[in-house]
Amino acid sequence: MNKRVLAVIPAYNEEENIVSTIEDLRKNAPDIDYVIVNDGSKDSTAAICRERGYHLISLPVNLGLAGAFQTGMKYAYAHGYDYAIQFDADGQHSAAYIDDMVEVAEETGANVVVGSRFADCKKPFSARMAGSALITAMIFVTTRKRIEDPTSGMRLFDSKMIPLFANELDFGPEPDTISLLMRHGYKVEEMQVEMRERTAGESYLNFTKSVSYMLRISLSILIVQWFRRRK
Repeated sequence: MNKRVLAVIPAYNEEENIVSTIEDLRKNAPDIDYVIVNDGSKDSTAAICRERGYHLISLPVNLGLAGAFQTGMKYAYAHGYDYAIQFDADGQHSAAYIDDMVEVAEETGANVVVGSRFADCKKPFSARMAGSALITAMIFVTTRKRIEDPTSGMRLFDSKMIPLFANELDFGPEPDTISLLMRHGYKVEEMQVEMRERTAGESYLNFTKSVSYMLRISLSILIVQWFRRRK
């Protein structure tokens, strides 16, 4: 692959997962670069990264996913990468799919490629998947296009997207921003991937937070996005 690709890895309290995540990248995507953005972790995440010589940006306070991701995108923009991929530090994403996602972007001209659990597979029935289906419906209502796995955190962004996510304060790695981009003519494709279950640590999204998140994102797509300026 002759394109320069950066994996942006926001990490908050991922001391139990960060080593396996980086080793997966080294084994299955050795031709891409990575940067870990330690988002003010209170555990040994930063220390482990330094001990192992991992490429690390360490934030002094917790900025949340949007702030940590933007930090990584600023790095990607400053260093002229062709693509940047949002890659979770918890081990759920597989680096083996990254080259294929780049290939999809190159072949289709997509500005964003979503690593989707449901591009070719039916969503299972659960409360969380009901929320995902609601967001899919809201995206379809506002764009007339379907994204089957809108909450996937594995997203590849091309060189047109990198400066937007690096510099715009209201551009976060969330489904409502993806919907906004689609509504303004940017191309988003999905590619089937398999994701692993988290094996250690805890997700910041418990059931209550998940319900709140789904409702907030759905309302944002349906109402708030119409008041955001075009990029």
